[in-house]
Amino acid sequence: MTPSRPAPAFDPPPYPYDRLAGARARAEDRFASDGGVVDCSIGTPCDAPPDAVVEALCASGTERGYPTSPGSPAYREAAARWLGRRFGVALDPDDEVAACVGTKEFVATTAHWLHLRSPERDTVLCPAVAYPTYAMGATLAGLRAVPVPELAGRGPDLDRVPAAERRRALLVWVNSPANPGGGLTDLTAAADWGRRHGVPVFSDECYAEFTWDGPPRSVLEAGTEGVVAVHSLSKRSNLAGVRAGCYAGDRALVRYLVDVRRHAGLMVPGPVQAAAVVAFDDDAHVEAQRRRYAARLDLLATALTRAGLPADRPAGGFYLWLAVPDRWADGWALAEWLAAEVGLLVSPGELYGPAGAGHVRIAVVQPDDRLEVVAARLGTVGHGGGADGQD
Repeated sequence: MTPSRPAPAFDPPPYPYDRLAGARARAEDRFASDGGVVDCSIGTPCDAPPDAVVEALCASGTERGYPTSPGSPAYREAAARWLGRRFGVALDPDDEVAACVGTKEFVATTAHWLHLRSPERDTVLCPAVAYPTYAMGATLAGLRAVPVPELAGRGPDLDRVPAAERRRALLVWVNSPANPGGGLTDLTAAADWGRRHGVPVFSDECYAEFTWDGPPRSVLEAGTEGVVAVHSLSKRSNLAGVRAGCYAGDRALVRYLVDVRRHAGLMVPGPVQAAAVVAFDDDAHVEAQRRRYAARLDLLATALTRAGLPADRPAGGFYLWLAVPDRWADGWALAEWLAAEVGLLVSPGELYGPAGAGHVRIAVVQPDDRLEVVAARLGTVGHGGGADGQD
């Protein structure tokens, strides 16, 4: 009998944003003595969190002991209060809300945990143009990531999922407001689809506070059965560096994930939990941040449009999802041109899936004065150049 071949070893792909190193280096060379590079490639907040949050982080006295993995009662209650204020949903903080260490680790690991619970299912459904960690979470779990075609600006078209894929689906990820495109998914329709087909719906809502078309929305407004909403303080409260978020929804799913994550040792540090309570309970700083991002979106969209790169404010989020004009081959070519000619570092849309190749994503997370530098530079390049720098 011929011995079976061992499975090939996993070779991690390059980290998406590491692929921008060449464009960054060229921009740094060109603009080293002229204001430097303005990095809008990653959605890293630049503004300060509230002073009271930082004070709580420094003075909690919780450094010595181990924190609880599901989150302290105060943490879960504060998260539940915020979800109630923002979305009008009533949740039991003991059984329907729990902490996560930021949301990226939650997105990256949930498929693995759920596969342990349902080993007969091997497929993760996610939007065709999306934050890459939804698909990578499937890959890291040894599962299949199946992209779902999107309705224009309205999230994945779940009715187009073939029956064979639907039967194998372990979960479906939706993201609203969407990264990168800023579209708003019909979350009630997504919840209904999941319930009809017995597929848990996980809704990444970390940009919900920055919804521009109408009020913020959550999948929880359609009820908690079969759904889990995922939220983060990284964007809402400028706390990306402390890693604090929450997940909430279906009681059985939350309880299961709490139990397995506890065994994995996933814990939000105690001082961070204390700070998060203060952040969840304060809405004033979020309204101030909304005004900042709205102004920055308008500033950069106007400057880009005047330079011949039409840009519109998204329905939600703080990214401009810019279609590449015909004079550039794709998003990589436009990203290279913006780095070399404007000193602006952006993300080529292909980083968010092949269907995004004709776009670039621009995060308006730099201070106003840095975005004004970009606007001034755009004003000097006329209506843009092609790959060779010519009109």
